[in-house]
Amino acid sequence: MGRSSTFRTAFPAVLLLAATLCAQFARAQMQMSAPENFTHAIEAHTTSGTSAEPDSTPVPMLMIMRDAWMLMLHGNGFVADTQQTSPRGTDKLFSTNWVMPMAQRSVGHGELTLRTMLSLEPATVTGRQYPLLFQQGETAYGKPITDGQHPHDFVMELAALYDLHLGDQTLLSLYAAPVGDPAIGPTAYPHRESAIESPVGTLGHHQEDSTHISDDVVTLGLTHGWLRLEASGFHGREPNEHRWQVQQGAIDSWSARLTLQPGKNWSGQYSYGRLHSPEAFFPAENQERMTASVMYNRPPRQKESGNWASTLAWGRTRDLPDNLIENSYLLESTLRFRTRNYAFTRIEDVDRTSELLLGEQTLPPDFHEEPAGRVQAYTFGYDRNIGRLPHLATALGAQVTAYTPGSILRTVYGSDPMGVVIFLRLRLGSQTHP
Repeated sequence: MGRSSTFRTAFPAVLLLAATLCAQFARAQMQMSAPENFTHAIEAHTTSGTSAEPDSTPVPMLMIMRDAWMLMLHGNGFVADTQQTSPRGTDKLFSTNWVMPMAQRSVGHGELTLRTMLSLEPATVTGRQYPLLFQQGETAYGKPITDGQHPHDFVMELAALYDLHLGDQTLLSLYAAPVGDPAIGPTAYPHRESAIESPVGTLGHHQEDSTHISDDVVTLGLTHGWLRLEASGFHGREPNEHRWQVQQGAIDSWSARLTLQPGKNWSGQYSYGRLHSPEAFFPAENQERMTASVMYNRPPRQKESGNWASTLAWGRTRDLPDNLIENSYLLESTLRFRTRNYAFTRIEDVDRTSELLLGEQTLPPDFHEEPAGRVQAYTFGYDRNIGRLPHLATALGAQVTAYTPGSILRTVYGSDPMGVVIFLRLRLGSQTHP
């Protein structure tokens, strides 16, 4: 199994960046207390874009006050080695990672938030993808990515948010981002508490939350009590393979999302969107997308340490005008117990298309994408916090995924493909966040 020199030179830069940022917050590490209600959770803006998780969801971070500004730093990273069976499986060492600096202060009758999210995956995921059996979506070197997950862009988000108080439990919110996350789908998988211990993406990413890195996003939201309604305009094309660049595009797509927060431990959303020409290989095709999700978070009881976060999600895309429909179903859950231990699972059932069968080759001029069956993926993992690095929660872990492909896919992948990932996880903030 080869190891890229690019990775060996790039990953120390990830550690150096994390160490430098941590030093700025060395005297102010803390855990943000749980918000009192849904509007306070919205104002905290600790998730991707303007999405919501249950109010009781833990948020490990570093935080400090500077005059009127509250400065916060979130971050998560993995060094991972994957091994896969199947004729289509490969092995690779890579790193998935992100860091999110934030600044907040009161302005007028509201709260101003400035936020960016950065990732060194363009350097630490070589070849513009890491192995993930049965995954499809986006491009690398002018060819479709199959059996692999693309890296995130260096600039994952660059946004300004303003929340105007219209009453004790009423907010009018504006989100503007040259790069950001429009109001569609659940909280994206890199930032969901139920997925936070897994170093790899979901197979349903392109049906559920792939818009979390979009260009030229504007979102208007109204929150009252336990209900939130949002509408977004954004550029619908998925990011291209030039991951270091900040791309631009006309606002040509739209979405709407209804979020319900009936209690501190529950959150649900339904969203609908129309995406203009999202895929580079099918520029004449627009897409309709629907998602629905329910999240549950059980915080620790008094004198206990631990947390249990779960997500149930559905995503559906329909290509226009050929009416090709792809559904994805997801159940994932992460349990932290006895302070240092994490057990997690991810179960998926997703539709795949004939593009996957072609592999990484240029699509024929007369290619017509058609359904190619379904695949189920069953992932189980465990990691444990180790060491005592200042301001970094470090863990060693592993996960195993078993796949059950449909009959058409089985002819290419075999009957029982599997994947194993061994990883080191680094997270900014407390090792024992509640």
